[in-house]
Amino acid sequence: MKKTNIVLSGLLVASVSTFAMGDALVKKAQNAGMKPIPSSQSELMKLIDNPKNPITAAKVTLGKRLFFEPRLSKSGLISCNTCHNLGMGGTDGVSAATGHKWTANPAHLNSPTVYNAVFNKAQFWDGRDPDLEKQAQGPMQAGPEMAAPISLVESRINSMPAYVEEFKAAYGDDVKIDFELITATIGLFERTLVTPSPFDAFMQGDSDALNEKQKTGLKVFIDKGCASCHNGVGLGETMQPFPVANAYKYADVGGFKGNKNGMMKTATLRNIEETAPYFHNGAIWSLKEAVQEMGSTQLGIKISDKEAKQITCFLKSLTGDKGDISYPQLPVITNKTPKPDIN
Repeated sequence: MKKTNIVLSGLLVASVSTFAMGDALVKKAQNAGMKPIPSSQSELMKLIDNPKNPITAAKVTLGKRLFFEPRLSKSGLISCNTCHNLGMGGTDGVSAATGHKWTANPAHLNSPTVYNAVFNKAQFWDGRDPDLEKQAQGPMQAGPEMAAPISLVESRINSMPAYVEEFKAAYGDDVKIDFELITATIGLFERTLVTPSPFDAFMQGDSDALNEKQKTGLKVFIDKGCASCHNGVGLGETMQPFPVANAYKYADVGGFKGNKNGMMKTATLRNIEETAPYFHNGAIWSLKEAVQEMGSTQLGIKISDKEAKQITCFLKSLTGDKGDISYPQLPVITNKTPKPDIN
């Protein structure tokens, strides 16, 4: 199938001025391992595309529809967008993810943002899945989340002719519409949810993209050691030990301790001002407090109120362009479509 160029969410393809690339602060950030989202679509595609299921416009359109589809849940009420609301920074704005029958996550885990999740080296707080396609399978089946058995998901989608035709248009007439393909198509759509920000423009040579307060905050961010974990394109892509230096003061909320090695996924800082509450258990609502708690927990240092405000000022430059967020029209059910079950 011929691969189709698409416009990714929020991506502005433009020529980049290089006159400021020698700026000392840019070099300092580069040396700390911080990287911008590529401004070139071809370069970005190298980072986000899946060779096993290449991104095409038809697949992205279908994946978006499925992302917003509540009938993928047992109740018919919960979609991927419920916990990863694209109009709210890709999160749900509550401390613990809440799903089927208003059940809160048993470990009081907070819903991480889906924006820029493609840059994560692993998915979920414990890093148990390698990519977005695999990650999409878990919440759909989990009892406290969407609570939908595989057979139910497959029956619902295959019962609606409009979905069947759209899958054929995206994958070919002989396509088998099974659970793996349904979730892979959602994951493919999520790969396109990248949000270039003023920080990226600054790193690519536009010295005016950040104001002086944001530049000061970036310098403090690096000098304090924050970039030792929050680096790469995602500014938080890897698994790291938690806690490192001091106990996390809200560790008892939910009791989650990471994977078997005590490692947790480092949350992205992109769009961080939009994704409160913070930490794996959503126990902190203030971005300034979150910065100071990370200083203590991970770095073993005290970050002053002044320094925290400076860092927070920089962090707001990571709020990116999300493009046009529109709710798609969903297919009509038939007599064969399994009915909602709220029990």
